[in-house]
Amino acid sequence: MTAKVIADDVEALTVAAALADEFRTGAAGRDAERRLPRAELDRLSTSGLLAVTVPAEYGGADVRQETLAEIFRLLASADASLAQIPQSHFAYVNVIRRQGTEEQREFFFGEILAGRRLGNAQSEAGTKHVQDIRTRLERRPDGSYVLTGVKHYSTGALFADWIPVLARTEDDNLHVAYVPRDASGLTVLDDWDGMGQRTTASGTVRLDAVPVPADRVLPHHLTFQGPQLHGAVAQLLHTAIDVGIAGGAFAEAAEFVRTKSRPWFESGAETAAEDPLLIQRFGELAVQLRASEALLREAARAVDAARADLTDDSAAEASIAVAVAKAHAATTAVEVTGALFEVAGTRSALNSLNLHRHWRDARTHTLHDPARWKVQHIGRYVLNGTKPPRHGLL
Repeated sequence: MTAKVIADDVEALTVAAALADEFRTGAAGRDAERRLPRAELDRLSTSGLLAVTVPAEYGGADVRQETLAEIFRLLASADASLAQIPQSHFAYVNVIRRQGTEEQREFFFGEILAGRRLGNAQSEAGTKHVQDIRTRLERRPDGSYVLTGVKHYSTGALFADWIPVLARTEDDNLHVAYVPRDASGLTVLDDWDGMGQRTTASGTVRLDAVPVPADRVLPHHLTFQGPQLHGAVAQLLHTAIDVGIAGGAFAEAAEFVRTKSRPWFESGAETAAEDPLLIQRFGELAVQLRASEALLREAARAVDAARADLTDDSAAEASIAVAVAKAHAATTAVEVTGALFEVAGTRSALNSLNLHRHWRDARTHTLHDPARWKVQHIGRYVLNGTKPPRHGLL
């Protein structure tokens, strides 16, 4: 695969906007028929967007996090599944950047610049909680490893060239093993049956004594031993997806009301778009959506500021800013996508139109991390100055 190398933030946003327009066409059909977006992902890879966070010294554009968040917002406004698939890609590019050796960075950044995709195999079902990782990396006498475990919700793995796997070594420390998609003993199952984000193929990864060379393993536990932005960046992208889903649904609702809806007979209006009660509701939804968009930009700028001067204080500020944006965006995504039917009327509920995909995507995506815990950390920070924990989910 040959990929374009994007030069800067401006080019990255231009490419993202063009791809979003392209992906919007056919998004409803892909969801309705559960047609996996292999061709669209290849377009994403060759566009160069997947390499925009590669550091400049390795040939990448190293775009601002504000730019990256906008890329995800644009893509999610068109197709929430497509936007979700590369979210882990960028999280694990960050792990390479922070914990990789010089040789590992040169190799993997070269792969990413060539258009290679990273998936993920991190979550496990049936464990005590989300951080109860039981997949094991066992060291062999020659220094290499054997990887054994079962992962679920492995978004991107089916389409990946490399699958980063979260696993623990014998000392219980958390590592990331970067495993090629065709590795011996690795099986990816397309058994995702979620009601929303239907084409992410977020299925199961089975690891049966998968051999892993020592130079493909990174010490992820070290990420959390000092000031870090791993969680803030990952959650920023989740926030952008929520905001994008809301924006896409809002735009489609407005177009539907302008072109298809009938006014309520008591309104006295000639068209639905002139109905004063619908005008009021669209105004309310616009206020909420714009607030989420503004909070997303503010959070991204806080992350950029912390990257430029990473301290405990700047990392805490960034994490809290992202938590505020994510909590607001989660509410906005669910409310706006549900209100689509309220404002558009009975016809909008037709299964053939598949407008419900926006609500299904929002309801599914906002389940990733509970907003109630983000609000708890926000409250502790503003009231008592308690810095948020370094667990990678905030």
